[in-house]
Amino acid sequence: MEGTETEAEARHHPVVVAHRTSRAADAQLRVADAITKFAGSMPFVYLHAIAFTLWMLFVEADPWPMLTLVVSLEAIFLSTFVMIGQNRQAEFQQAKADHDFVEQELELKTNTELTRAIHAMTTELHRRLMSGTEDDSGLPGEAALGDATPGKGP
Repeated sequence: MEGTETEAEARHHPVVVAHRTSRAADAQLRVADAITKFAGSMPFVYLHAIAFTLWMLFVEADPWPMLTLVVSLEAIFLSTFVMIGQNRQAEFQQAKADHDFVEQELELKTNTELTRAIHAMTTELHRRLMSGTEDDSGLPGEAALGDATPGKGP
């Protein structure tokens, strides 16, 4: 199925595509993403509930000192991955905001230019209609409108 990746990328914001590409290029970031993804899932919760239950029932007679140490160390590492994820999200949001700002400024400039062009054409059309002269294209002004001009009788 050719072109599906390009089609999928076309449905995403350009910053999303660039962000995914840059993260996929770095092995450390891929590992951090995989750990964060797993640590934020229900299988992670189930695995820990089962492991801690088995530990308390079968591994040690007095599981609390060692289990507390293990859980504390795990919490330290997992909180680091949470912070990595928050930093990644903040970086992504800033890149998207910067991209959106540039795009909105371009749209504003384009809309302003179009509005000025429409105003100039409307002003010129009004001038020609009111003066009753033909322009360079051979289109008649007000005089050729004759009876079709509002306010003029037959």
